[in-house]
Amino acid sequence: MRDGLSATTARGSAGVDANTPTSRAHHPLRDAWWRLMDMRVGIVPLPVHLVLIAAIIITVLTTGKLSAELSPIIALLAVCSFTCMEIGQRIPVFRSIGGPVILVTFLPSYLVFTHALPPSMVAPIVSFWKQSNFLYLFIPGIIVGSILSMDRKVLIDGFLRIFVPLAVGSVLAGIVGTAVGTLLGMGLFHTVFFVVIPVMSGGLGEGVIPLTLGYSEVMHQSPGDLLAQALPAVMLGNVCAIVFSGVLNAIGKRYPALTGNGQLMRSGDDDIGAHDPHHPHAKPGAPVDATDIAAAGMIAVCLYFVGMLAQNTLGLPGPVMMLVLAVAAKIGFVFSPKLEAGAGVVYKFFATAVTYPLLFAIGVVITPWQKVVDSFNVPTLVTIVATVVTLMATAFVVARRMNMYPIDAAIVVGTHSGMGGTGDVAILTAANRMRLMPFAQIATRIGGAITITLALIVLTKIV
Repeated sequence: MRDGLSATTARGSAGVDANTPTSRAHHPLRDAWWRLMDMRVGIVPLPVHLVLIAAIIITVLTTGKLSAELSPIIALLAVCSFTCMEIGQRIPVFRSIGGPVILVTFLPSYLVFTHALPPSMVAPIVSFWKQSNFLYLFIPGIIVGSILSMDRKVLIDGFLRIFVPLAVGSVLAGIVGTAVGTLLGMGLFHTVFFVVIPVMSGGLGEGVIPLTLGYSEVMHQSPGDLLAQALPAVMLGNVCAIVFSGVLNAIGKRYPALTGNGQLMRSGDDDIGAHDPHHPHAKPGAPVDATDIAAAGMIAVCLYFVGMLAQNTLGLPGPVMMLVLAVAAKIGFVFSPKLEAGAGVVYKFFATAVTYPLLFAIGVVITPWQKVVDSFNVPTLVTIVATVVTLMATAFVVARRMNMYPIDAAIVVGTHSGMGGTGDVAILTAANRMRLMPFAQIATRIGGAITITLALIVLTKIV
Protein backbone atom coordinates (compact mmCIF):
# COMPACT_ATOMS: atom_id res chain seq x y z
CA MET A 1 0.00 0.00 0.00
CA ARG A 2 1.37 3.32 -0.99
CA ASP A 3 1.86 5.81 1.88
CA GLY A 4 0.69 9.40 1.74
CA LEU A 5 1.99 12.26 3.78
CA SER A 6 3.76 11.32 7.00
CA ALA A 7 2.67 12.62 10.37
CA THR A 8 5.74 14.89 10.46
CA THR A 9 4.81 16.51 7.20
CA ALA A 10 1.25 16.85 8.42
CA ARG A 11 2.37 18.77 11.52
CA GLY A 12 4.12 21.30 9.36
CA SER A 13 1.18 21.84 7.08
CA ALA A 14 -1.07 24.79 7.74
CA GLY A 15 -4.59 23.91 8.87
CA VAL A 16 -3.87 20.20 9.43
CA ASP A 17 -4.21 18.69 12.91
CA ALA A 18 -1.06 16.80 13.91
CA ASN A 19 -3.20 14.17 15.60
CA THR A 20 -5.07 13.39 12.32
CA PRO A 21 -2.47 12.74 9.62
CA THR A 22 -3.69 12.85 6.05
CA SER A 23 -2.64 9.25 5.53
CA ARG A 24 -2.03 6.17 7.64
CA ALA A 25 1.38 4.68 8.42
CA HIS A 26 2.44 1.52 6.68
CA HIS A 27 1.35 -1.65 8.54
CA PRO A 28 2.32 -4.91 6.76
CA LEU A 29 -0.17 -7.09 8.62
CA ARG A 30 -3.05 -4.69 8.12
CA ASP A 31 -2.20 -4.23 4.45
CA ALA A 32 -2.00 -8.00 3.97
CA TRP A 33 -5.40 -8.37 5.64
CA TRP A 34 -6.91 -5.72 3.39
CA ARG A 35 -5.51 -7.47 0.33
CA LEU A 36 -7.17 -10.65 1.58
CA MET A 37 -10.42 -8.74 2.07
CA ASP A 38 -10.19 -7.51 -1.51
CA MET A 39 -10.12 -11.11 -2.79
CA ARG A 40 -13.66 -12.09 -3.74
CA VAL A 41 -15.67 -15.26 -4.17
CA GLY A 42 -18.21 -13.80 -6.57
CA ILE A 43 -19.00 -10.54 -4.78
CA VAL A 44 -18.26 -11.82 -1.27
CA PRO A 45 -14.88 -10.98 0.36
CA LEU A 46 -12.98 -14.24 0.92
CA PRO A 47 -12.75 -13.99 4.75
CA VAL A 48 -16.48 -13.20 4.95
CA HIS A 49 -17.20 -16.14 2.65
CA LEU A 50 -15.26 -18.51 4.94
CA VAL A 51 -16.97 -17.18 8.06
CA LEU A 52 -20.39 -17.65 6.43
CA ILE A 53 -19.54 -21.25 5.51
CA ALA A 54 -18.51 -21.97 9.09
CA ALA A 55 -21.61 -20.26 10.49
CA ILE A 56 -23.95 -22.23 8.22
CA ILE A 57 -22.29 -25.57 9.04
CA ILE A 58 -22.32 -24.91 12.79
CA THR A 59 -25.96 -23.81 12.68
CA VAL A 60 -27.05 -26.93 10.81
CA LEU A 61 -25.04 -29.26 13.06
CA THR A 62 -26.22 -27.71 16.32
CA THR A 63 -29.86 -27.00 15.51
CA GLY A 64 -30.54 -29.48 12.70
CA LYS A 65 -32.14 -26.83 10.53
CA LEU A 66 -31.64 -23.45 8.90
CA SER A 67 -34.16 -20.65 9.10
CA ALA A 68 -36.07 -19.58 5.98
CA GLU A 69 -35.81 -15.96 7.06
CA LEU A 70 -34.20 -13.48 4.69
CA SER A 71 -30.72 -13.09 6.22
CA PRO A 72 -29.90 -16.82 6.59
CA ILE A 73 -31.24 -17.52 3.08
CA ILE A 74 -29.13 -14.71 1.60
CA ALA A 75 -26.07 -16.17 3.33
CA LEU A 76 -26.81 -19.74 2.17
CA LEU A 77 -27.58 -18.83 -1.44
CA ALA A 78 -24.60 -16.48 -1.71
CA VAL A 79 -22.14 -19.02 -0.34
CA CYS A 80 -23.41 -21.90 -2.50
CA SER A 81 -23.98 -19.98 -5.73
CA PHE A 82 -20.77 -17.98 -5.81
CA THR A 83 -18.73 -21.06 -4.92
CA CYS A 84 -20.25 -22.89 -7.91
CA MET A 85 -19.70 -19.84 -10.09
CA GLU A 86 -16.01 -19.62 -9.19
CA ILE A 87 -15.55 -23.32 -9.94
CA GLY A 88 -17.26 -22.93 -13.31
CA GLN A 89 -15.09 -19.95 -14.21
CA ARG A 90 -11.92 -21.98 -13.64
CA ILE A 91 -12.70 -24.91 -15.92
CA PRO A 92 -11.08 -24.35 -19.36
CA VAL A 93 -13.42 -24.42 -22.39
CA PHE A 94 -16.43 -25.08 -20.12
CA ARG A 95 -16.25 -21.50 -18.83
CA SER A 96 -16.49 -20.22 -22.42
CA ILE A 97 -19.81 -21.92 -23.12
CA GLY A 98 -21.72 -20.67 -20.09
CA GLY A 99 -20.05 -23.04 -17.64
CA PRO A 100 -20.64 -20.94 -14.50
CA VAL A 101 -24.35 -20.61 -15.24
CA ILE A 102 -24.73 -24.30 -16.11
CA LEU A 103 -22.94 -25.33 -12.93
CA VAL A 104 -24.88 -22.92 -10.69
CA THR A 105 -28.22 -24.04 -12.16
CA PHE A 106 -27.81 -27.79 -12.63
CA LEU A 107 -25.32 -28.86 -9.95
CA PRO A 108 -27.78 -28.05 -7.12
CA SER A 109 -30.47 -29.98 -9.02
CA TYR A 110 -28.17 -33.01 -9.07
CA LEU A 111 -27.23 -32.55 -5.41
CA VAL A 112 -30.90 -32.47 -4.43
CA PHE A 113 -31.60 -35.58 -6.54
CA THR A 114 -28.77 -37.54 -4.89
CA HIS A 115 -29.58 -36.11 -1.42
CA ALA A 116 -26.01 -34.77 -1.21
CA LEU A 117 -27.56 -31.41 -0.32
CA PRO A 118 -29.14 -32.09 3.09
CA PRO A 119 -32.86 -31.46 3.69
CA SER A 120 -31.93 -28.94 6.38
CA MET A 121 -30.56 -26.73 3.58
CA VAL A 122 -33.02 -27.61 0.83
CA ALA A 123 -36.19 -27.07 2.88
CA PRO A 124 -35.55 -23.38 3.75
CA ILE A 125 -34.66 -22.57 0.14
CA VAL A 126 -37.88 -24.18 -1.10
CA SER A 127 -39.91 -22.44 1.60
CA PHE A 128 -38.34 -19.07 0.85
CA TRP A 129 -38.89 -19.48 -2.91
CA LYS A 130 -42.56 -20.40 -2.53
CA GLN A 131 -43.34 -17.74 0.03
CA SER A 132 -41.46 -14.82 -1.50
CA ASN A 133 -41.72 -15.58 -5.25
CA PHE A 134 -38.47 -13.62 -5.39
CA LEU A 135 -38.12 -14.02 -9.14
CA TYR A 136 -40.82 -11.42 -9.56
CA LEU A 137 -38.81 -8.84 -7.70
CA PHE A 138 -35.70 -9.64 -9.71
CA ILE A 139 -37.45 -9.42 -13.10
CA PRO A 140 -39.01 -5.95 -12.50
CA GLY A 141 -35.70 -4.63 -11.18
CA ILE A 142 -33.88 -5.85 -14.28
CA ILE A 143 -36.55 -4.89 -16.85
CA VAL A 144 -37.59 -1.50 -15.48
CA GLY A 145 -34.03 -0.56 -14.59
CA SER A 146 -32.64 -1.40 -18.01
CA ILE A 147 -35.51 0.23 -19.94
CA LEU A 148 -35.56 3.50 -18.00
CA SER A 149 -31.79 3.94 -18.25
CA MET A 150 -31.61 3.18 -21.98
CA ASP A 151 -31.38 5.61 -24.89
CA ARG A 152 -34.91 6.27 -26.21
CA LYS A 153 -34.08 6.03 -29.89
CA VAL A 154 -32.28 2.73 -29.43
CA LEU A 155 -35.13 1.40 -27.31
CA ILE A 156 -37.78 2.20 -29.92
CA ASP A 157 -35.72 0.92 -32.85
CA GLY A 158 -34.79 -2.25 -30.95
CA PHE A 159 -38.33 -3.17 -30.00
CA LEU A 160 -39.60 -2.62 -33.53
CA ARG A 161 -36.79 -4.51 -35.24
CA ILE A 162 -36.39 -7.51 -32.93
CA PHE A 163 -39.71 -8.94 -34.16
CA VAL A 164 -38.28 -9.61 -37.62
CA PRO A 165 -35.42 -11.99 -36.66
CA LEU A 166 -37.70 -13.48 -33.99
CA ALA A 167 -40.47 -14.28 -36.48
CA VAL A 168 -38.20 -15.52 -39.27
CA GLY A 169 -36.09 -17.56 -36.87
CA SER A 170 -39.14 -19.18 -35.25
CA VAL A 171 -40.63 -20.25 -38.59
CA LEU A 172 -37.39 -21.73 -39.91
CA ALA A 173 -36.59 -23.37 -36.57
CA GLY A 174 -40.02 -25.02 -36.60
CA ILE A 175 -39.49 -26.34 -40.12
CA VAL A 176 -35.95 -27.62 -39.51
CA GLY A 177 -36.77 -29.13 -36.10
CA THR A 178 -39.83 -30.92 -37.48
CA ALA A 179 -37.88 -32.31 -40.44
CA VAL A 180 -35.03 -33.56 -38.25
CA GLY A 181 -37.29 -35.19 -35.67
CA THR A 182 -39.41 -36.88 -38.31
CA LEU A 183 -36.37 -38.22 -40.14
CA LEU A 184 -35.05 -39.63 -36.85
CA GLY A 185 -38.23 -41.65 -36.41
CA MET A 186 -40.07 -39.74 -33.68
CA GLY A 187 -43.12 -39.17 -35.84
CA LEU A 188 -44.46 -35.90 -37.21
CA PHE A 189 -47.11 -35.34 -34.52
CA HIS A 190 -44.85 -36.05 -31.54
CA THR A 191 -42.00 -34.00 -33.01
CA VAL A 192 -44.15 -30.92 -33.61
CA PHE A 193 -46.34 -30.87 -30.50
CA PHE A 194 -44.07 -32.43 -27.87
CA VAL A 195 -40.59 -31.31 -28.93
CA VAL A 196 -40.48 -28.30 -31.27
CA ILE A 197 -43.47 -26.34 -29.93
CA PRO A 198 -42.54 -26.82 -26.23
CA VAL A 199 -39.02 -25.58 -26.94
CA MET A 200 -40.47 -22.27 -28.18
CA SER A 201 -43.48 -22.07 -25.86
CA GLY A 202 -42.00 -19.51 -23.48
CA GLY A 203 -40.95 -21.62 -20.50
CA LEU A 204 -42.85 -23.41 -17.74
CA GLY A 205 -45.53 -21.40 -15.92
CA GLU A 206 -46.48 -19.25 -18.88
CA GLY A 207 -45.41 -21.70 -21.60
CA VAL A 208 -45.53 -25.48 -21.51
CA ILE A 209 -48.03 -25.73 -18.61
CA PRO A 210 -50.81 -23.75 -20.33
CA LEU A 211 -49.81 -25.43 -23.59
CA THR A 212 -50.33 -28.93 -22.19
CA LEU A 213 -53.55 -27.84 -20.45
CA GLY A 214 -54.75 -26.81 -23.90
CA TYR A 215 -53.60 -30.15 -25.29
CA SER A 216 -55.58 -31.88 -22.53
CA GLU A 217 -58.79 -30.05 -23.44
CA VAL A 218 -58.44 -30.87 -27.12
CA MET A 219 -57.09 -34.44 -26.84
CA HIS A 220 -59.03 -35.46 -23.69
CA GLN A 221 -55.93 -36.83 -21.97
CA SER A 222 -54.41 -36.28 -18.54
CA PRO A 223 -52.57 -32.93 -18.42
CA GLY A 224 -49.97 -34.49 -16.10
CA ASP A 225 -49.06 -37.15 -18.66
CA LEU A 226 -48.90 -34.59 -21.45
CA LEU A 227 -46.71 -32.29 -19.34
CA ALA A 228 -44.34 -35.18 -18.60
CA GLN A 229 -43.89 -35.69 -22.35
CA ALA A 230 -43.27 -32.02 -23.14
CA LEU A 231 -41.22 -30.91 -20.12
CA PRO A 232 -37.89 -32.57 -21.10
CA ALA A 233 -37.86 -30.61 -24.37
CA VAL A 234 -38.21 -27.34 -22.45
CA MET A 235 -35.40 -28.27 -20.07
CA LEU A 236 -32.99 -29.33 -22.79
CA GLY A 237 -33.88 -26.39 -25.04
CA ASN A 238 -32.91 -24.11 -22.17
CA VAL A 239 -29.56 -25.89 -21.75
CA CYS A 240 -28.85 -25.57 -25.49
CA ALA A 241 -29.65 -21.87 -25.46
CA ILE A 242 -27.33 -21.33 -22.47
CA VAL A 243 -24.45 -23.17 -24.17
CA PHE A 244 -24.91 -21.49 -27.55
CA SER A 245 -25.15 -18.05 -25.93
CA GLY A 246 -21.89 -18.73 -24.11
CA VAL A 247 -20.32 -19.75 -27.44
CA LEU A 248 -21.60 -16.56 -29.11
CA ASN A 249 -20.13 -14.51 -26.27
CA ALA A 250 -16.74 -16.16 -26.87
CA ILE A 251 -17.05 -15.49 -30.62
CA GLY A 252 -17.85 -11.86 -29.88
CA LYS A 253 -14.64 -11.51 -27.90
CA ARG A 254 -12.66 -12.78 -30.87
CA TYR A 255 -14.61 -10.83 -33.50
CA PRO A 256 -15.72 -7.61 -31.78
CA ALA A 257 -17.28 -6.17 -34.96
CA LEU A 258 -20.09 -8.72 -34.64
CA THR A 259 -21.25 -7.65 -31.20
CA GLY A 260 -22.29 -4.60 -29.24
CA ASN A 261 -21.55 -6.41 -25.95
CA GLY A 262 -25.16 -5.99 -24.86
CA GLN A 263 -26.07 -3.21 -27.24
CA LEU A 264 -28.63 -4.39 -29.78
CA MET A 265 -28.56 -1.59 -32.37
CA ARG A 266 -25.49 -0.43 -34.23
CA SER A 267 -26.59 3.19 -33.92
CA GLY A 268 -27.13 4.92 -30.59
CA ASP A 269 -26.06 4.15 -27.07
CA ASP A 270 -28.05 1.73 -24.94
CA ASP A 271 -25.41 1.43 -22.26
CA ILE A 272 -27.18 0.95 -18.93
CA GLY A 273 -26.93 4.00 -16.73
CA ALA A 274 -25.52 6.13 -19.53
CA HIS A 275 -26.70 9.69 -20.08
CA ASP A 276 -29.75 9.74 -22.35
CA PRO A 277 -29.18 12.60 -24.83
CA HIS A 278 -32.85 12.56 -25.83
CA HIS A 279 -34.21 13.56 -22.41
CA PRO A 280 -35.15 17.28 -22.49
CA HIS A 281 -33.80 17.93 -18.97
CA ALA A 282 -30.80 15.62 -18.98
CA LYS A 283 -27.68 16.81 -17.17
CA PRO A 284 -24.63 14.72 -18.06
CA GLY A 285 -22.61 13.68 -15.03
CA ALA A 286 -25.32 14.61 -12.49
CA PRO A 287 -24.79 12.63 -9.26
CA VAL A 288 -27.22 9.90 -8.22
CA ASP A 289 -27.92 9.59 -4.49
CA ALA A 290 -29.52 6.86 -2.40
CA THR A 291 -32.99 8.42 -2.54
CA ASP A 292 -32.95 8.33 -6.35
CA ILE A 293 -32.00 4.64 -6.29
CA ALA A 294 -34.67 3.81 -3.70
CA ALA A 295 -37.28 5.76 -5.66
CA ALA A 296 -36.36 3.90 -8.85
CA GLY A 297 -36.78 0.60 -6.98
CA MET A 298 -40.27 1.65 -5.93
CA ILE A 299 -41.06 2.55 -9.53
CA ALA A 300 -40.15 -1.00 -10.56
CA VAL A 301 -42.37 -2.42 -7.81
CA CYS A 302 -45.22 -0.08 -8.84
CA LEU A 303 -45.07 -1.07 -12.51
CA TYR A 304 -44.99 -4.74 -11.56
CA PHE A 305 -48.01 -4.27 -9.27
CA VAL A 306 -49.98 -2.52 -12.02
CA GLY A 307 -48.98 -5.28 -14.45
CA MET A 308 -50.28 -7.96 -12.07
CA LEU A 309 -53.49 -5.96 -11.63
CA ALA A 310 -53.92 -5.95 -15.40
CA GLN A 311 -53.35 -9.70 -15.45
CA ASN A 312 -56.01 -10.29 -12.79
CA THR A 313 -58.62 -7.95 -14.28
CA LEU A 314 -57.99 -8.02 -18.02
CA GLY A 315 -56.27 -11.39 -18.48
CA LEU A 316 -53.16 -9.77 -19.97
CA PRO A 317 -49.79 -11.33 -19.08
CA GLY A 318 -48.47 -9.34 -16.11
CA PRO A 319 -44.78 -9.18 -17.13
CA VAL A 320 -45.74 -8.08 -20.66
CA MET A 321 -47.98 -5.34 -19.29
CA MET A 322 -45.19 -4.20 -16.98
CA LEU A 323 -42.84 -4.14 -19.97
CA VAL A 324 -45.30 -2.04 -22.01
CA LEU A 325 -45.79 0.42 -19.16
CA ALA A 326 -42.04 0.83 -18.66
CA VAL A 327 -41.49 1.46 -22.38
CA ALA A 328 -44.38 3.94 -22.50
CA ALA A 329 -43.01 5.78 -19.46
CA LYS A 330 -39.56 5.97 -21.05
CA ILE A 331 -40.85 7.21 -24.39
CA GLY A 332 -43.20 9.72 -22.72
CA PHE A 333 -40.51 11.30 -20.49
CA VAL A 334 -42.54 10.36 -17.39
CA PHE A 335 -39.53 10.12 -15.07
CA SER A 336 -36.77 12.65 -14.47
CA PRO A 337 -33.16 12.01 -15.53
CA LYS A 338 -32.17 11.42 -11.87
CA LEU A 339 -34.80 8.70 -11.50
CA GLU A 340 -33.73 7.11 -14.78
CA ALA A 341 -30.11 7.10 -13.61
CA GLY A 342 -31.25 5.59 -10.31
CA ALA A 343 -33.03 2.87 -12.27
CA GLY A 344 -29.72 2.06 -13.95
CA VAL A 345 -28.15 1.49 -10.53
CA VAL A 346 -31.08 -0.74 -9.53
CA TYR A 347 -30.48 -2.81 -12.66
CA LYS A 348 -26.76 -3.13 -11.99
CA PHE A 349 -27.33 -4.18 -8.39
CA PHE A 350 -29.71 -7.00 -9.31
CA ALA A 351 -27.54 -8.13 -12.23
CA THR A 352 -24.38 -8.21 -10.10
CA ALA A 353 -25.53 -9.34 -6.67
CA VAL A 354 -28.71 -11.36 -7.18
CA THR A 355 -28.37 -13.31 -10.44
CA TYR A 356 -26.27 -16.27 -9.27
CA PRO A 357 -28.05 -16.78 -5.93
CA LEU A 358 -31.32 -16.74 -7.87
CA LEU A 359 -30.04 -19.34 -10.33
CA PHE A 360 -28.94 -21.60 -7.47
CA ALA A 361 -32.44 -21.39 -5.97
CA ILE A 362 -33.91 -22.21 -9.39
CA GLY A 363 -31.69 -25.28 -9.55
CA VAL A 364 -32.84 -26.46 -6.13
CA VAL A 365 -36.56 -25.75 -6.48
CA ILE A 366 -37.72 -25.96 -10.09
CA THR A 367 -35.09 -27.90 -12.05
CA PRO A 368 -35.87 -31.63 -11.62
CA TRP A 369 -32.71 -33.56 -12.38
CA GLN A 370 -34.54 -36.68 -13.55
CA LYS A 371 -36.41 -34.67 -16.21
CA VAL A 372 -33.12 -33.30 -17.50
CA VAL A 373 -31.66 -36.82 -17.70
CA ASP A 374 -34.78 -38.17 -19.39
CA SER A 375 -34.43 -35.64 -22.20
CA PHE A 376 -31.02 -36.99 -23.20
CA ASN A 377 -32.04 -39.52 -25.83
CA VAL A 378 -30.44 -39.12 -29.24
CA PRO A 379 -33.48 -38.28 -31.43
CA THR A 380 -34.85 -35.71 -28.97
CA LEU A 381 -31.43 -34.22 -28.32
CA VAL A 382 -30.58 -33.84 -32.02
CA THR A 383 -33.99 -32.37 -32.79
CA ILE A 384 -33.78 -29.79 -30.03
CA VAL A 385 -30.23 -28.82 -30.96
CA ALA A 386 -31.28 -28.40 -34.60
CA THR A 387 -34.25 -26.25 -33.53
CA VAL A 388 -32.26 -23.94 -31.27
CA VAL A 389 -29.31 -23.66 -33.68
CA THR A 390 -31.65 -22.73 -36.54
CA LEU A 391 -33.48 -20.19 -34.36
CA MET A 392 -30.30 -18.39 -33.32
CA ALA A 393 -28.43 -18.75 -36.62
CA THR A 394 -31.36 -17.28 -38.54
CA ALA A 395 -31.53 -14.34 -36.16
CA PHE A 396 -27.78 -13.85 -36.61
CA VAL A 397 -28.11 -13.64 -40.39
CA VAL A 398 -31.26 -11.50 -40.44
CA ALA A 399 -29.88 -9.05 -37.87
CA ARG A 400 -26.89 -8.24 -40.06
CA ARG A 401 -29.29 -6.88 -42.68
CA MET A 402 -31.20 -4.75 -40.16
CA ASN A 403 -28.39 -2.67 -38.65
CA MET A 404 -28.37 -4.82 -35.52
CA TYR A 405 -25.44 -6.54 -33.89
CA PRO A 406 -25.88 -10.17 -35.00
CA ILE A 407 -24.51 -11.83 -31.86
CA ASP A 408 -26.68 -9.79 -29.52
CA ALA A 409 -29.77 -10.29 -31.67
CA ALA A 410 -29.13 -14.05 -31.84
CA ILE A 411 -28.83 -14.24 -28.05
CA VAL A 412 -32.09 -12.33 -27.59
CA VAL A 413 -33.94 -14.60 -30.02
CA GLY A 414 -32.31 -17.60 -28.34
CA THR A 415 -34.20 -16.78 -25.14
CA HIS A 416 -37.33 -17.81 -27.08
CA SER A 417 -36.15 -21.40 -26.47
CA GLY A 418 -35.54 -20.87 -22.75
CA MET A 419 -37.52 -21.56 -19.58
CA GLY A 420 -39.37 -18.25 -19.37
CA GLY A 421 -38.07 -15.65 -16.93
CA THR A 422 -35.69 -18.10 -15.26
CA GLY A 423 -34.33 -19.12 -18.64
CA ASP A 424 -33.84 -15.51 -19.66
CA VAL A 425 -31.76 -14.93 -16.55
CA ALA A 426 -29.60 -18.00 -17.19
CA ILE A 427 -29.13 -17.39 -20.92
CA LEU A 428 -28.29 -13.70 -20.63
CA THR A 429 -25.97 -14.35 -17.69
CA ALA A 430 -24.11 -16.99 -19.69
CA ALA A 431 -23.62 -14.41 -22.44
CA ASN A 432 -22.84 -11.59 -19.96
CA ARG A 433 -25.63 -9.51 -21.51
CA MET A 434 -28.23 -9.00 -18.82
CA ARG A 435 -28.99 -5.55 -20.20
CA LEU A 436 -30.82 -7.26 -23.08
CA MET A 437 -33.52 -8.47 -20.67
CA PRO A 438 -36.28 -6.16 -22.01
CA PHE A 439 -35.81 -7.55 -25.52
CA ALA A 440 -35.53 -11.08 -24.15
CA GLN A 441 -38.90 -10.65 -22.46
CA ILE A 442 -40.40 -9.78 -25.85
CA ALA A 443 -38.93 -12.94 -27.37
CA THR A 444 -39.99 -15.13 -24.43
CA ARG A 445 -43.39 -13.77 -23.46
CA ILE A 446 -44.85 -12.55 -26.72
CA GLY A 447 -43.04 -15.11 -28.88
CA GLY A 448 -44.16 -17.89 -26.53
CA ALA A 449 -47.77 -16.69 -26.45
CA ILE A 450 -47.96 -16.58 -30.24
CA THR A 451 -46.40 -20.05 -30.49
CA ILE A 452 -48.90 -21.55 -28.02
CA THR A 453 -51.87 -19.89 -29.70
CA LEU A 454 -50.94 -21.10 -33.17
CA ALA A 455 -50.16 -24.62 -31.90
CA LEU A 456 -53.56 -24.96 -30.21
CA ILE A 457 -55.38 -23.61 -33.27
CA VAL A 458 -53.65 -26.16 -35.50
CA LEU A 459 -54.24 -28.97 -32.99
CA THR A 460 -57.99 -28.32 -32.91
CA LYS A 461 -58.08 -28.61 -36.69
CA ILE A 462 -56.33 -31.98 -36.89
CA VAL A 463 -57.62 -33.85 -33.83
